[in-house]
Amino acid sequence: MGARVWLLAARPATLPAAIAPVLVGTAAATVIVDFRVGPFVAALIAAIFIQIGTNYANDFSDFRHGADDEGRLGPTRATQAGLVSAKAMAMATSVAFAVAGGLGIYLTIEAGWPVLVVGVGSIVAGYLYTGGPWPYGYHGLGDLFVFTFFGVVAVMGSFFVQAEHLTWEAAAAAIPVGCTVTAILVVNNLRDVPTDRRTGKRTLAVILGPVFARVEYALLLITAFALAPIFAAAELMPWWSMETWLALPLAALLLRLVVGGMEGGGLNKVLKLTGQLHLLMGVLLALSYLW
Repeated sequence: MGARVWLLAARPATLPAAIAPVLVGTAAATVIVDFRVGPFVAALIAAIFIQIGTNYANDFSDFRHGADDEGRLGPTRATQAGLVSAKAMAMATSVAFAVAGGLGIYLTIEAGWPVLVVGVGSIVAGYLYTGGPWPYGYHGLGDLFVFTFFGVVAVMGSFFVQAEHLTWEAAAAAIPVGCTVTAILVVNNLRDVPTDRRTGKRTLAVILGPVFARVEYALLLITAFALAPIFAAAELMPWWSMETWLALPLAALLLRLVVGGMEGGGLNKVLKLTGQLHLLMGVLLALSYLW
């Protein structure tokens, strides 16, 4: 039962958010340098543990702030449900971030000090989303930070550990990934608007309202798909990046559900499918650099 509880708290449905950026950044780098297995594996595992650490920190901090209650529509939160103690969750958060930090030291040795800055920044951003004296996720900044750290920084950091420098092509690859990973958060916050309003958690969906969140979700997905031909024409992406459009049917389904007004527990399915869309687009975009 113990392992199942920790797996539940890790929120497996959100782990594609960590995997896709590493795949894209690594693949984009192979256009200009030879693939390096060690840094890729280390970056992938580190990214997964940063995501797990962020989820554990979120579980612990939301419990401490009273942001989770019996009316929660999302997956069970282990601390709030009494499945693990707050002390144990705090310890698990530290362990997850420590694993990521250890891998970050190896990557720093391999690729240089900028990796250390990126790694520390990502861990701090993960913790401060709902932790610390001024959790930015409670003040409408979660969308911006997720786009930045779990999208753009994650892709460009993965590119850097392979190539040891950055290019405009790396930045171009990072933007659509940032859009789709942010869409995951938007669905999560849209679902939680009633609970967050009661508990004082002021996400952007709470501040600007559910209609804004639905429009934001649509714009993020549309932008992610629209950038492929634009960047390909500007020679910032290969024309093979158009194969990301193979994911359009899933995106269309999700847009119909979200823009069509789905709410409440039904958004749990949308959240899971948005994570799958994020991973699918990441895999397709990564493959486009390998042809």
